[in-house]
Amino acid sequence: MAINNKTGSMMAAVAIVLFAAGTADAQLYRWTDPSGRVHFTDTPPPPNARNVQKKRVAPPPSEAAKPAEPFAVQQARKNSPVTLYTGPNCDACGQARKLLNERGVPFKEVSVADEARAEELKKAVGGSIIPAIVVGASTQMGFEQNTYQALLDAAGYPKTGILPAQKPKEPTATARINTPPRSTPR
Repeated sequence: MAINNKTGSMMAAVAIVLFAAGTADAQLYRWTDPSGRVHFTDTPPPPNARNVQKKRVAPPPSEAAKPAEPFAVQQARKNSPVTLYTGPNCDACGQARKLLNERGVPFKEVSVADEARAEELKKAVGGSIIPAIVVGASTQMGFEQNTYQALLDAAGYPKTGILPAQKPKEPTATARINTPPRSTPR
């Protein structure tokens, strides 16, 4: 059976995909036999092979390395993103951050350490008391644990213990995003 170049190229592409799907970090060989046929193998070609090319195929990224964020968190984050305004040397700010981290809530933290951030805080919550939290369209100045929990519950964020806790970090002078480790839905 004669194989034209177009068909041969298509078969070669299919062979590469099949080899790549079935092997993890494998060595593949492309070579031509003495009669001119092109071969794709995962074993070294014979000594009389011509035009030998070696290709290293990396394994696909592990699904375990990038588990999906639970749907409830995706929806809550989309509909009611959380921003926490904090300041340096603020114990209540640390308690607010700890609550969000323990609950596993992804949030943006803005350190109010300069005039520009102070103006941003006033515009967001209507005052200058820190910590302040914005959950979607709802705001709260100061830290009151039950109020924070109620805001997060109303926004649809999963309760404490459902998501893995985050490791708390002190914010830098600029805004940063604090995203929890992703976990697979139960």
